Amino acid sequence: MTIEQRLKNLSVPKGKVDVALDTDTYNEIDDQFALAYLLSSKEKLNTKAIYAAPFFNARSNGPEEGMEKSYAEIKNILSLMKENVEVFKGSKSYLPDENTPVESDAADDLIKRAKSYSAEKPLYVVAIGAITNIASALIKAPEIAENIVIVWLGGHARHFHDTNEFNMKQDIAAARVIMKSGAPFVQLPCMGVVSGFTVSKPELEYWFKGKNELADYLAKSTVEEAEIYTAVKTWTRCIWDVTAVAWLLNDDDRFMLSRIEKTSLPTYDYHYTADPDGEPMRYVYHINRDVLLADLVKKIVGEI
Repeated sequence: MTIEQRLKNLSVPKGKVDVALDTDTYNEIDDQFALAYLLSSKEKLNTKAIYAAPFFNARSNGPEEGMEKSYAEIKNILSLMKENVEVFKGSKSYLPDENTPVESDAADDLIKRAKSYSAEKPLYVVAIGAITNIASALIKAPEIAENIVIVWLGGHARHFHDTNEFNMKQDIAAARVIMKSGAPFVQLPCMGVVSGFTVSKPELEYWFKGKNELADYLAKSTVEEAEIYTAVKTWTRCIWDVTAVAWLLNDDDRFMLSRIEKTSLPTYDYHYTADPDGEPMRYVYHINRDVLLADLVKKIVGEI
């Protein structure tokens, strides 16, 4: 891939594009918002496939159950939205090392699907969980790197004191594979950047509650989740993953600001290190919270 083509693919796409979403949908409510936002943005985004990603926290007994629960939740959101998109089960575990893939239907579908695209007309892969599925596909078929653009919500900001972030720390090997793969890569860091994209209980109740079945489900689930994990009544909840979808819709920098950086690799002790062989990547450094939230509300509720 020429540097000119790489930089073009690292720019917000013009016109309608094809998207595959990789998501740990049952992990937190932000994935459901992101999936709904993607499917409600048909003016520009054509959702071709959805991959269930593994996760392991208090909501699962291990990465395999996390993936299975995410698969079921994807189906639930599709049902609520009366949408029909191909869904594939992903990895049952994380990468054992940087050279060994984890077999899954999701990885195999991405390989097959990506081969029908090109650097000039890439498939945009939006990843909002541990990036095991995509890394596995690239290990098995490194040649697809030029045919895709990876947009990942993961890691923390470079100025933050560490990068001990949920999506990244679950599978650091996978994150390193992605960043070394040569695929055009867009990073939306969590703490220090996307952490500003929050929503409050009064906003949820005003903008979403009672508007439609999907909006009710998102509002109710967010409030219930927030009140489990917060000790204060004045909470806001970050809906992180919406921003990864929004980057594809970021015409004229309306939702966020970004710049081209040299790739820095995450280390296994949760920091970044310079990659002397790293390709240019796009790094998002600011979210325009109010404008993006307004678009999210309009897409899901249909009015604002």
